[in-house]
Amino acid sequence: MMRIVGIVQARMGSSRLPGKVLRPLAGRSVLGRVIRAAQDSGVLADLVVATSTETADDAVAAECERLAVPCHRGPVDDVLSRFVGALDAHPGDAVMRFTADCPLLDPEIIATVASVHRAVPGLDYASTSIARTLPRGLDVEIIRADTLRTLDRIATGHHRVHVTSYAYTHPELFRVLGVTLTPDRSALRLTLDTEQDWTLLRAVADHFGDVTVPLAALADWLDGQPALRAVNAGVRQKRLEEC
Repeated sequence: MMRIVGIVQARMGSSRLPGKVLRPLAGRSVLGRVIRAAQDSGVLADLVVATSTETADDAVAAECERLAVPCHRGPVDDVLSRFVGALDAHPGDAVMRFTADCPLLDPEIIATVASVHRAVPGLDYASTSIARTLPRGLDVEIIRADTLRTLDRIATGHHRVHVTSYAYTHPELFRVLGVTLTPDRSALRLTLDTEQDWTLLRAVADHFGDVTVPLAALADWLDGQPALRAVNAGVRQKRLEEC
């Protein structure tokens, strides 16, 4: 059986919303909700948080200790190096990459992507964001461990910040698969990068409480909340080159 290691990248620094990963949502930190969703998927042999060696990220390490989750610390800007270091400490055949600003992750989607990756021999990388049908904030990606180490040898610039981007922008070099799930809910924005995002996520948490909400149930509820959906609809996502 393929051994899958989940790695959550998390740090306190953020150009638009500093400290976002430790903000509380219905009594649980944003990071804590990401960790719970990843663990609830049932597909991970191990899970580790990759944060930086910056003093500000001592708070992330402390939250990991409180949650009894391993924490690996590495360079603040070279996130790819951080991931390889975490993989060295927690070996596996494949890595599922999570970002700590996605507190509404759906464990069922995580499990689906893991199943797809296991079913395709020799696959380097699979992701739901290649042809997006999911809301931003619910995407899942998985990369073969050997492929991640290859990226560490050849990737430069912004590809070292985005960890896997060299693989999916060079499909001529790597075997890449896009996973699409219907219906198309890509118009929803459920990630945390701005105060507008926070307003929406807090409303979701206030309504559902400290539970993991399946995407279908969440989307059904938001269908009846047009004003809330509009709160962050105009937020511009940073381009890949904007680190």
